[in-house]
Amino acid sequence: MKNQSVEFIMAGRRQRRRRWVIITGLLTVLACVLCCAMLLLGSTIYPVKEVIRALSGEQIQGASFAINTIRLPRMLAGLFAGFAFGIAGYIFQTMLRNPLANPNVIGITSGSSAAAVFCITVLHASGAVVSIAAVIAGLVTVVIMYILSRGRSFSIGRLILIGIGIQAMLDAVVSYLLLMSAQQDLSAALRWLAGSLNGSQMHALPPLVITVFIFAPIVIILGRHLSILELGEQSASSLGVSTDKTRIVLILSSVIMIAIATATTGPIAFVSFLAGPIANRLVGVSFSNIIPAGLVGVNLVLAADLIGQFAFAYRFPVGIITGLLGAPYLIYLLIRMNRRGEF
Repeated sequence: MKNQSVEFIMAGRRQRRRRWVIITGLLTVLACVLCCAMLLLGSTIYPVKEVIRALSGEQIQGASFAINTIRLPRMLAGLFAGFAFGIAGYIFQTMLRNPLANPNVIGITSGSSAAAVFCITVLHASGAVVSIAAVIAGLVTVVIMYILSRGRSFSIGRLILIGIGIQAMLDAVVSYLLLMSAQQDLSAALRWLAGSLNGSQMHALPPLVITVFIFAPIVIILGRHLSILELGEQSASSLGVSTDKTRIVLILSSVIMIAIATATTGPIAFVSFLAGPIANRLVGVSFSNIIPAGLVGVNLVLAADLIGQFAFAYRFPVGIITGLLGAPYLIYLLIRMNRRGEF
């Protein structure tokens, strides 16, 4: 009987692992297809052979510039930013055990946005200055939130409420800056706030690429502790997990990725909010879904950008499309949580 029970448990575990591998593989294939579509499609549709020749360095009139200077940076920005947004959102939602606990809702991206808009509208800065200010502001925002939520002990509910309050305050600051800004700065600020891959340039991507390559493995390695942290502070400590250190490393890694991604593309709405729940629904919750959540983020950003470019008479930034997808889910989630008495 005991051997049968163990065999039954192991069979279920193998089945869940097989599902994880299959879904992750399908998400990877879909991401590759979308990356190819980003390179092939545009005002001119180039054949695959011509795209490969242009990427290999061969000079083709018209195609080389369009592919290497416009489409490739746009695709890479969406790829790495989507992965960063997806991972960061999953970490916050899982670690804090609340689907509302993601960088968009609790004010982290609002800190970056306020700093960026201040640089654009008041300092009349651009490029690296805006990116650096957005990263620093994102880090400062999360440090303030963490300090205020500590009290005598760390409280998830307190952190979320403080984050929502900080977000409201920073959004008011952004609105004030936009109202007081000069006309020539307003369009640049609004374009940044919408979240867009337009104008992505290769020389601006290294910070984002390096950040993802450094911090994503750290988050994936520590991901095995997430399920333990979900058991609560006391249970995790009794199982030998250094809760404060693990939480700080995960939060800092996630915040740095989200801040750099936001500085590169602007705050692409709801990607970090949607990626985790979609990954959990597709794969299940038996294993760490950090990688699937990152891949869902990639697919959301790339698919939304393609929709914004080609599905309508006018071209829309990617953030508007993801906002249209995420807003109904947020309303549904709030209604469901209210019915469950979680507020």
